[in-house]
Amino acid sequence: MLGSHKFELLVNPRHGIPGVTILPAGGFRRAKATITSWPGYAPTPLRDLSRLAAESGVGALRIKNEGDRFGLGSFKALGGAYAVANLLTAELSRRGVALSTTSAELADGRYADGTNTITVTCATDGNHGRSVAWGAQRFHCRCVIFVHETVSQGRVDAIARFGAEVVRVPGNYDDAVREADRQAQANGWFVVSDTSYPGYTEVPRDVMQGYRLMADEAADQWTGPPPTHVFIQAGVGGAAAAVSVQVRARFELAPLLVVVEPQHAACLFASAHAGVPTVVHGDLETIMAGLACGEPSLLAWQELERAAAAFMSIPDEAAIGCMRLLAADGMAIGESGVAGLAGFLLAAADHAARAALRLTEDSRILLFGTEGITDAAVYEDLLRSRQG
Repeated sequence: MLGSHKFELLVNPRHGIPGVTILPAGGFRRAKATITSWPGYAPTPLRDLSRLAAESGVGALRIKNEGDRFGLGSFKALGGAYAVANLLTAELSRRGVALSTTSAELADGRYADGTNTITVTCATDGNHGRSVAWGAQRFHCRCVIFVHETVSQGRVDAIARFGAEVVRVPGNYDDAVREADRQAQANGWFVVSDTSYPGYTEVPRDVMQGYRLMADEAADQWTGPPPTHVFIQAGVGGAAAAVSVQVRARFELAPLLVVVEPQHAACLFASAHAGVPTVVHGDLETIMAGLACGEPSLLAWQELERAAAAFMSIPDEAAIGCMRLLAADGMAIGESGVAGLAGFLLAAADHAARAALRLTEDSRILLFGTEGITDAAVYEDLLRSRQG
């Protein structure tokens, strides 16, 4: 199906070791109640990839398609906007403007005089910044988004449409993270990041609690015997960790979780190999722009270092091939959204990887297509490049 592509697989020697609770259940209940109350909320579909399942020699293969989430094109809509609402609520309380507010009250402009004086900021490869900008517009605060030099203009324009100021900075994603933090400290802004680090965990925790809703819906939608495996792509690891927490909470026997990254930006793979959080340096060049991250999120690592069964790194060509496979089935999933599928297909076609991951004809695989077409020009160019 994909042809022959070199990949790396690392079975996690620390899998199953008890660890800390990074996402308490109460926080998810609050996130779910809030997000499902927003206008436009609807569960995204879980699609059956029966042809690919049969060709891969497994019992079931299903993918959660996040392309229509709140009209923003990706699962990130669940996290950034929710964290913006929580941050504004906390800050209005701290300032004595309102002891407690709801996201509905923020959205209707009841406290706009207060929220208009607050600026939120973050770094992004595209999707998270779009969610933060959307949340800032919805809840009436200012927004400045930092992007690195290779973020496509189409993604920049999509963020700017929500009224955010977009600032392009030299370097890679991690450089943009540092610049957003520097500017926030200098100007009294508030960072709404999807990555966490020592001293900065509460906002990213809110982001990840929002992400859990994607996996919660998938559990509701799953029919028949439960999944045996989850292949999930990762950048800093926030979504992978959120999915990990939720599938463990929802399924009596937790599926084996396999984390898939681009080969030139595989910071979680490197961390698993070293046994400690590890930074991958360089330009992090990959067509999987949303996964081009060189430094793992602290919270994500605390979950995945013992909950992930294995880590994989894959080449760009495998992702492009998966985009074409899904397009042939009428599904438009972007380059960062297909990495989990690519990892599964590569592993399923490799005898040693199948054995290591315990993939059999009875295996049932859950995937997450975490983005749709977030830049139409990039999407079409990638499909054509594969054809040519």
